[in-house]
Amino acid sequence: MRRLVRQRLFWPIAALLTLIVVNTIARPSFISVTVRDGQLYGPLLDILRNSAPLMLVALGMTIVIATRGIDLSVGAIMAVSGAVALTIIAGSPSPDDLGTVLVAILAGIAVALVLGLWNGFLVAVVGIQPIIATLVLMLAGRGVALLITGGFITTINSEPYRFLAQGYVFGLPLALYVSLVAIAIVAVVERRTALGVLTESVGINPEASRLAGVRSRGIVWGAYAASGLLAGLAGILYSSNISAADANAAGLYIELDAILAVVLGGTSLMGGKFSIAGTVVGVFTIQTLKSTITFLGVPPAVSPLFLAIIVVIVVLIQSPRLRGGISRLATSSRAPKTPEVVR
Repeated sequence: MRRLVRQRLFWPIAALLTLIVVNTIARPSFISVTVRDGQLYGPLLDILRNSAPLMLVALGMTIVIATRGIDLSVGAIMAVSGAVALTIIAGSPSPDDLGTVLVAILAGIAVALVLGLWNGFLVAVVGIQPIIATLVLMLAGRGVALLITGGFITTINSEPYRFLAQGYVFGLPLALYVSLVAIAIVAVVERRTALGVLTESVGINPEASRLAGVRSRGIVWGAYAASGLLAGLAGILYSSNISAADANAAGLYIELDAILAVVLGGTSLMGGKFSIAGTVVGVFTIQTLKSTITFLGVPPAVSPLFLAIIVVIVVLIQSPRLRGGISRLATSSRAPKTPEVVR
């Protein structure tokens, strides 16, 4: 049992299961799944579907944090990606044409990739601190999205595009398949190839990695490019879900949720070792928390405070120092007391 508790994923999974149990006790229908027209519906399915954009952003954030960096621009990249895609579809005479939709999606993701490469250039080549380099795009990106949409919320009526976020394939949401494919690709690339080891080495000690012959500049540059690419895909899913490009609301504060998911999953902000599985659990934990807040009817103005309190509790439970202190107290309380010597 002690060996199980020491596993990196034990406490993140325990926190997620606790949330699921509490929700199930409060409303037994939380774990119910219904079938309508061959499609599965239920609160758990909603969590899996709604977590897709955050999952994509968090996967990219995990790679960036592993290199001892941070990416604050992912929300702005989402806004730009969605704006590019919907502007193309809105300007087309046939918005329901599959070719038009594919061109729009590829264009949005391509622009997001370029923005990610720009972040990587500032960090890896110019040498700007990651938090400053990505803060520039975080502030300017939404302005770029507003310029693309002309300062308005661009709306479309395109069934193929809406299908990305709201469609079902083999009874499950298509957005869930997108998340699973992204998780699989990132896990294979980072855990089944040498790239994962190189990424961790750069995060642990960039100078030592450079002296050992590792092209740390390319590793860091690639991490930001991957983060931009995944954020662009998340922007496509977000805009598909509402069939609109809102430069001010798209991906707002999602970078904070992504960082939180990575930390909840056990990845250190100091860089180095990271956990893809932990990030997945962290994303589901945050999305379940948000579902819980909605179910409890917490007012929107108070929900951030409620979320912060729950997150602090979860983080404290996962703290190695706190667990070590509790373990020492339990050991000392069980230790037999030495009888006093009577003189």
